[in-house]
Formats: sequence, C-alpha cells, structure tokens
Amino acid sequence: MINQTWLKTFCTLAEVGHFTQTAERLFMTQSGVSQHIKKLEHQLATDLLIRDGKSFSLTEAGIQLNISGQKILRSMAELELTIKQDEQYQGIVRVMSPGSIGLKLYPYLLDIQQQYPNLIFNYEFSSNKGIEQSLIERKVDIALMTEQSKEYNIISNEISAEPLVLVTSHNVNEISWQTLMDLGFIAHPDAVHHSHSLLSKNFNEFEHVSQFQQKGFSNQISLILEPVSRGFGFTILPLHAVTAFHQQQKLKIHHLENSVFETLYLCHNRSLLQTNRVKYVKSLIAEYINE
Repeated sequence: MINQTWLKTFCTLAEVGHFTQTAERLFMTQSGVSQHIKKLEHQLATDLLIRDGKSFSLTEAGIQLNISGQKILRSMAELELTIKQDEQYQGIVRVMSPGSIGLKLYPYLLDIQQQYPNLIFNYEFSSNKGIEQSLIERKVDIALMTEQSKEYNIISNEISAEPLVLVTSHNVNEISWQTLMDLGFIAHPDAVHHSHSLLSKNFNEFEHVSQFQQKGFSNQISLILEPVSRGFGFTILPLHAVTAFHQQQKLKIHHLENSVFETLYLCHNRSLLQTNRVKYVKSLIAEYINE
C-alpha cells in the first residue's frame, strides 16, 4: 500500500515543480522532501523523476502516479471533511422495521425530510430475522424489532409496548368464540404468533390458528385489512398497523378482556459509528413512537 504522506509529498512536488517551494508548502526541509521521493521510488521499484541538476521532470510512471495520486488525495480530503462535519440534518439514514410499525413511522420520517431536504431516509420493511441479519452485516443504521436480539453486537433498547388487537369489519359488535369461528381468519406472515399471543389468553377453546377457516392471506401490511374491512374475516395485528389503515370507518377494533402487548425495541450495531444524524433520528423515533 502506498504511503499517503510520501504520495502527498510527491504530488505537491509535481504540482509546484520545485523542491525548495515544496518543502516550504509542506513545512518540511528540502532533504525531507527528497527522502520521501526516494522512499516512494524504492517502494514502487521504479523511477518517478528524471533529475537534471536542480531541475527535474516526471517519468512516465511519475506522470501516471501524479494523475491517480491527485484523485486519491482529493478523495481522502473530501472524506475527512465529511466525517468532521457530521451534520445533524444532512446525509442518508438507513432505517429498517417490521411493516406494522413502518406504516406509522415512515410517513413521519418523510415529514422530517420535508423540513430538512438533505436528511434522506432509506426505509426497508422486513421480518425480525431479516432485520437482525442486516444489523449484523451493518447494512442498516437504525432498526426496530419486536424481539430482543441475542446477538452481542446488536444493542436493543425497549422503547414501547403496543397492544395486539382483534379486528373485524365495522358491523361486528360483539366477539365470542362462535363469532370468530363463523367469521374465519385473514392470515398474514405474523398471524400464528399474534393469534397465539392474544387468543390463548382470552379463549379456553383456542389451540391454534388453524382452527379457523382461512378466508384470505396477504404479506403486504397495507393490504391485510382490506379483506377484513369487506367482512371476509377477522385478523389480529398491533394497534399501530390498524390505525394506519386508510378506511377506519370500515373497521371495528376489539380490545379483549385480557390485554397482550408486543414490545418494540430500537436497535443498532454497536460497532457501527453513530453519526450525529443517526443519533438525532433515533431520538425522534423514540419520542414519536411513545406519543
């Protein structure tokens, strides 16, 4: 790997064209400049300068190194500037969550982006397993999960507990076991987990979601409640997923006698640098979720 200090000395010399002036610009001695050039030539095993007394010209290798070296040095300077600035309201923040909380959170983050156009959100929806893997691989800055990760590198902080609710169309007023059997079930990827969590605490008859006739299925969180709103069956979801549905008047939310809550965790990879913008967005998310 080329020594960056020697490269900077060489590129400055190529630009200035004079050893003494290069030494002055870099606050070095002239012999120090010469030593850097010789070390660089030795490392690359090629001559970079054609020396003629006190003057010099670049060899073909020197010309190519100067062109590429100038680009590298500019890129490094820009990177350093970006890191040092670390603006709170500028840059990309990568967020990932289950679809249910995303229905509530993503529009809010877009409101923030309207206030600060240079603060850009890349938002992805996934399962807890997929989110955890993305955190491990450092593909995401901030994540929300409904399970606490057991991975050492993932920090999970509990920020809220959202109730699971049973949802039907608006014309179903009372809930009984027979009512559920008659309605049938609208399934989704988390249906087994959500149903067991809530129904096992409220109905002695419940054993498994397969007891109900399946009347539909969707893996798109925004569409799960469409068949429910049309009276095709009931489902169970976190409350924030239900309140985000666009036709609330067509739904009926049933809070059962024994409430069950789904814990929400705000997560990040401990080895990933927490920039000012990421810290800012994390604080916004925690505050907003608990409103």
